[in-house]
Amino acid sequence: MTRSDRTDGRGGSSDSNGDSDSDAGVKALVSRHWNGRAATFDDASHHGIHDDEQRERWLSVLREWTRAGGDIDGDSSGCRALDLGCGTGVVSLLLAELGHDVTGVDVAPEMLERARAKARAADRPIAFCRGDAEALPFADDAFELATARHLVWTLPNPQAALAEWRRVLEPGGRLALLEGYWDHDEPWDEYETIHEALPLYDGRPADNLREELERAGFRAIEHEPLRDPALWGREPRHEYYVIAGTVPE
Repeated sequence: MTRSDRTDGRGGSSDSNGDSDSDAGVKALVSRHWNGRAATFDDASHHGIHDDEQRERWLSVLREWTRAGGDIDGDSSGCRALDLGCGTGVVSLLLAELGHDVTGVDVAPEMLERARAKARAADRPIAFCRGDAEALPFADDAFELATARHLVWTLPNPQAALAEWRRVLEPGGRLALLEGYWDHDEPWDEYETIHEALPLYDGRPADNLREELERAGFRAIEHEPLRDPALWGREPRHEYYVIAGTVPE
């Protein structure tokens, strides 16, 4: 497949509104929400890494699901990896520990400050930058791997985002999403006013997200439940899973 055959995220999909004023307002509220949660985000058992068992379980999941070209073992073979919606850098740090060359991007500056501090403390050379997951500041084919944890439900144009993630991945590159379906009774905080503008608000079951990935042009899609309590520091209360696909070559 040539570059001209691939979807350009900046061109947008048929359901994308691009950078409209309404989208900008939604994104500003999303940023404000996560800035407000940055100081305590890692405190939750299912957000941060709180003990060696939890860390080792997440390393095991990421080692298996972030393979690129079928040859990433986490010890000596790393790749250019982008952690989308990196937040406080939880997944970014784990990817770096597995030997990947990691860049993290997030819309919330307070989250990024905490991620940078954690990377310095761990002596991990991770590049963190502020950016919009629907319009990334990276060249075509810049990465071999992209990851995101619990991100797609926060986006006003998830199909535009998936097209953009495909754009920055090289042919054969891998997208691995840690996702879920929450089905909360009521939205909270800033999401009370913007949840209707988010097509995947509250997440989706794995089969539904698989359809979104297929629609965006990803292939060889596979998924697996993440029900191990060690991953979340408690019995999982919602449907969690990992889903991955590749960019056609």
